[in-house]
Amino acid sequence: MTTLVLPMICFVLGLTLSSRGRLPETAAAAHNAFVVKALNAFIINISLPALILLLVPGLHWDRSLIYSILMPWIMFIGGLGFFWCAGKLACLPAQTIGCLMLTGSLANTSFVGLPMIEAYYGPQGRGVGILIDQFGTYAVLSSLGIVVAAAYSSHRVTWAMVCKKVLLFRPFQALLIALVLMPQEYPGWLESTLRFLGSLLAPLAFVSVGMQLRLSSLRGRIAVLSLGLGFKLLLAPALLMLLLVHGLGSEGEVTRITLFEAAMPPMIGAAIVAGEHDLDRELVALMVGVGIPLSFVTLHLWSYVLNAAVQG
Repeated sequence: MTTLVLPMICFVLGLTLSSRGRLPETAAAAHNAFVVKALNAFIINISLPALILLLVPGLHWDRSLIYSILMPWIMFIGGLGFFWCAGKLACLPAQTIGCLMLTGSLANTSFVGLPMIEAYYGPQGRGVGILIDQFGTYAVLSSLGIVVAAAYSSHRVTWAMVCKKVLLFRPFQALLIALVLMPQEYPGWLESTLRFLGSLLAPLAFVSVGMQLRLSSLRGRIAVLSLGLGFKLLLAPALLMLLLVHGLGSEGEVTRITLFEAAMPPMIGAAIVAGEHDLDRELVALMVGVGIPLSFVTLHLWSYVLNAAVQG
């Protein structure tokens, strides 16, 4: 659990680094927006591609892990349908629906997921988590996630623009390069450089989220926030458990870890992409800023449920 201390410290630092109170309100908002945009640009274009290039070439494919890799794709597609229906029934703005689709349908399978797997299932379970994260979560974000973000953006887009966004998305390019390089080993200097740049991702991401969070924005947003977190933390993993365990008969430690990853809080990378496309920035910050601390409780409960429900 000590691996979670640094991200939480960075989250608190992000809250305290906000210049609100030291500058006039308009100047403070402009200052924070500039800093957050700079942090997010570094995360998306440098740290995240470096992490993908570092981890993917070293992964080992195993056909028994197909359900694990498919889990994020199934959850994302299910989330698209759920939030589209819920959004239309509740008459939510398009940007809010798009925000919920991205932040409520993709799990934080790396920064929170990997430390949590190690804490509850031991370090030997991290391999499954990395496969889920790289071939599942980040692959979804780099493809379907960008399509959804562009489609629900406040800016008018065409399909040609969407395809261009996907192809020019740096993490997507990094994933393609990493797949070509498998199972190539890097020279020492390159590996250490990628490891350093990738190590900056989690702390910078949590600082960015902390700077954007305004607890005062909870006013009037509790219902839609509950909708998003209710699906992400409770409903989605429950439906996936029914599918994998009762529908497909999957069992064993790999299945437990897969469903445990499904129960993780909203993905920070997805939140950054949503924010970059103007998808209800206020709700984006709430989904991550409230969802991560809340998940420490829900994940503990899920560990008991999964140990009882999954055989083997």
